[in-house]
Amino acid sequence: MMSGKNAYRLHKLIFYTTGLLGALPPRSLFRNQRETILAAFDTLPAVEQEALMARVTYYNKLDGSVALSSSAISNRDFTLSSRKSTYHLDFYHVAKYFPKSAAYHYRFGDKTFVPDVPTFVKSRPIYGDNRNSILLKLNSVRHFYKVTDTHRYNAKKDMLVWRGAAHQPHRRSFLDQCHDLDRCDVGATDNHATTAAYRKPFMSIEQQLEHKFIFSIEGNDVATNLKWILASNSLCFMKRPIYETWLMEGTLIPGYHYVEVSDDFSDLHEKIDYYLSRPEEAQTIIQNANRYIADFYHPFREKLIALRVFEHYLIRTHQTH
Repeated sequence: MMSGKNAYRLHKLIFYTTGLLGALPPRSLFRNQRETILAAFDTLPAVEQEALMARVTYYNKLDGSVALSSSAISNRDFTLSSRKSTYHLDFYHVAKYFPKSAAYHYRFGDKTFVPDVPTFVKSRPIYGDNRNSILLKLNSVRHFYKVTDTHRYNAKKDMLVWRGAAHQPHRRSFLDQCHDLDRCDVGATDNHATTAAYRKPFMSIEQQLEHKFIFSIEGNDVATNLKWILASNSLCFMKRPIYETWLMEGTLIPGYHYVEVSDDFSDLHEKIDYYLSRPEEAQTIIQNANRYIADFYHPFREKLIALRVFEHYLIRTHQTH
């Protein structure tokens, strides 16, 4: 069996290979395909159309004509000739379907603020007016990586697990509050002096999936592990999120998709005890989470939604001269 690290390396290799091969045909070919892909929307059942459009309007909340700044990028200038990051690849494979004259703003990386002008981003704050942050599925190779969970819930260890870097104060606070709790195997895997007291060996995703409960905690923006936890047979524990991505973390329901813990983690032990004594409730939440995340792994529908989000951006923005 391939190790977790090797499986992820292969996952990235496939992402880069298919991404770069997909950039070889001329853009005119994809522009000609755009209307055909978008027309597929009309062939879907009404209930599916409604669900897809709900996602489109969630990602792109622009509701009027908004001016772009003079620094807007022309689509003809966005190429993969010099930059081939995961962000560039994901963005290119949406932008290539649109005219060279299209203009837009984008910001790659972990973004926790709302730009002054409509901008394509990977992440945004959930609360407040976030209309200028238009979400696309960026850095998907990292954030939408999942593994097959071969462990039945009832056969897993009666423990909560977490591993990760703890550069941020809120992650160090979590470790400080919870690293000594019974039935908690949580620890930092970075090499910073500030986390030395909480250091524990690296644990692969496959090893973490041996536990009934897995903690998810936001980092610079969202929690990278949230997607694969929701797709697993383990129960997700986390604070209510404050940032969101293409996953629409803001629509996750506490007690239905995940177990919410208090901001100071003071009720974590109580919640562990509660769900250990109620395995049926735990498995119901896991099933709800599985159904939620499954919607994000249909390639054609994901492309259709992304094209609609991008098209809506171009309709709702204009350049000033």
